Amino acid sequence: MNKLVMVAFGGNALLRAGQKGTYAEQLANVEEACRCLLPLLEQGCGLVIGHGNGPQVGNALLRHEAGARDFALQAMPMDFCGAETQGSIAYLIETAMERVLRRAGLKDRRVVSLVTRVEVAADDPAFDNPTKPVGPYYKEMPSDGATYREDSAGRGWRKVVASPKPLVINNIDLIERLAREGNIVVA
Repeated sequence: MNKLVMVAFGGNALLRAGQKGTYAEQLANVEEACRCLLPLLEQGCGLVIGHGNGPQVGNALLRHEAGARDFALQAMPMDFCGAETQGSIAYLIETAMERVLRRAGLKDRRVVSLVTRVEVAADDPAFDNPTKPVGPYYKEMPSDGATYREDSAGRGWRKVVASPKPLVINNIDLIERLAREGNIVVA
């Protein structure tokens, strides 16, 4: 590998404003983003793709809340919903990237993904002041006990969650090794 490159797909690059978030919409969006990476791959760069998940994790939280409310299913915590969306987004990226590689004739590159876990400090001040918006906008602030902030652009209220500083990225050495071996790593 020539050099190692890290790129990040924002959560909104996966799900765009005005879209419903169907599988087909998200796959088409991701495929478009993957095509933009072809010049790096053609240069022989090692590639790690990170991604946001704000809209997706918000939707996962809503699904869990609806399941708990309507079917007495156990709602899962935020970190679980984060891992759940990492897996589904990685699936979209792998599928889209493999299509792009096949069309470009780059059959020697493989796409692999890992659920990336990070360690944070339990006393990180971010837990006391959540700022990371997730999920949809609401016209009025819900009264479900979660923390919401009003959007400065006037789009409504949005749930916010803590975004503590990562202290350790687990398996960072494995991610790097896989990418340097020529794999396209989604992590």
